[in-house]
Amino acid sequence: MAKRDYYEVLGVNRDAPEEDIKKAYRKLAMKWHPDRNPDNPKAEEHFKEAKEAYEVLTDAKKRPAYDQYGHAGIDPSAAAGAGAGFGQAGFGDVFSDIFGEIFGGARGGRSTVFRGADLRYNLEINLEQAAHGFETKIRIPALSECATCRGSGAKAGTQPQTCATCRGAGQVRVSQGPFSIAQTCPRCHGTGKTIANPCAACNGAGRIKTQKTLSVKIPAGVDEGDRVRLSGEGEAGVNGGPPGDLYVQVHLTPHAVFQRDHDDLHCEMPVSFTVAALGGEIEIPTLDGSARIKVPAETQSGKTFRLRGKGIKGVRSQAAGDLFCHVVVETPVNLTARQRELLQELEAISQKDAARHNPRAKGWFDKVKEFFEG
Repeated sequence: MAKRDYYEVLGVNRDAPEEDIKKAYRKLAMKWHPDRNPDNPKAEEHFKEAKEAYEVLTDAKKRPAYDQYGHAGIDPSAAAGAGAGFGQAGFGDVFSDIFGEIFGGARGGRSTVFRGADLRYNLEINLEQAAHGFETKIRIPALSECATCRGSGAKAGTQPQTCATCRGAGQVRVSQGPFSIAQTCPRCHGTGKTIANPCAACNGAGRIKTQKTLSVKIPAGVDEGDRVRLSGEGEAGVNGGPPGDLYVQVHLTPHAVFQRDHDDLHCEMPVSFTVAALGGEIEIPTLDGSARIKVPAETQSGKTFRLRGKGIKGVRSQAAGDLFCHVVVETPVNLTARQRELLQELEAISQKDAARHNPRAKGWFDKVKEFFEG
C-alpha cells in the first residue's frame, strides 16, 4: 500500500511551522496510542504512521528533501525504520518525547537531558532597512555551558552521582487508585543525578550567564512581526542537551513620509492651491530615489495617484507592491494684502457662476436646502 502524504497524516499545511507539526503529532499520539485503544487493531498502525511523519517533518535535512521529492527523497531504510520496532519500550519513548517537550525536556525519552530554552530578541529597524535587507550585529544575554565543568555542574575531579531516589530516571511513579502517574523526581528535579561537590564557577548549574555578539542577516522585504531564526543560539542545554534557538523579531519604526500596508506604501502629497487648480508637475520621493507626477488641472483633494512597482517586494512576494500618493490640497496661509485682494476677486468672479466653478459645493448646498425645506 502506498504511503500517505506526511502532511496529510498530521493534518497540517505544507508550510506549517515546526511548532504546529509538534502540536498535531502530540494530539494524534494521544489519540492512537495502543494502550488507550486496546480493542482497536488499527490504532498501532495509525500511531506508527503519525510518528514516522513527525520524525521526517521535524528533521532539518529530511523535510526539504521530502518537500521536493516526496517519499523518494528520504532514505527508504530510515523511513521504514521510523515506524518499525515499537515494542512496549518504543511506546514509552514516544510518551517521554511528548511530555518531555511539553515540560522542557529533550527528545528521545532521556530524562537526564534537557534542551535549552529558546530566546527572543526584539530588533527595531527602519523602513529602508526592511525594504532592502541588511546585516547587523546584536548582543544578547544568554546561559552558556560552563567551561570549567563542561556543563556537568560538578567540581573538577568529581562527577555527578546517580540520584538514589529515582535511580537516574528523573521521574518517580506515584500510584493514585488504579492508575500510576510519573512525576518529576523531587530530589534531582528531573536530571537523574545529584551533585555532592558543585562547580564553584557555576554553583552546580552547569551553565553561566554570558553576553554574546551575533551577526544577523535581515532579508529584504521583512514586515512588522516577522521573525528570523538563529538555530542553536538560544540557551545551552542541560547535561549535554541541545541548545535552544534564538528568534529575532522585527519591529518597524514609524517613517516620516511613508506608511506601509503589506507590500504597498502610502503617502500624503501636499499640492498648492494653484497647482491643483491649474495643473503642474511635482516631484515625490520613493524608496529608490524620486519620481515626478503630472497633476492635471482641477485636481481635488483626496485624489490618489498610483505608481506601480514602487512599493516593497515582500519576503514571500513575487513582485513589488505599489506606491499610492494621496493628494492634499494645501490652503495658503500668512497671506499678504495683495494675495487677499486677488483671492477675494477670484471668489467674487466664481460666485457669479458657482454651478460651473464649484459644482461640488453647489450640489452640497442644494441638498442641504432640500433637507431643511423638506
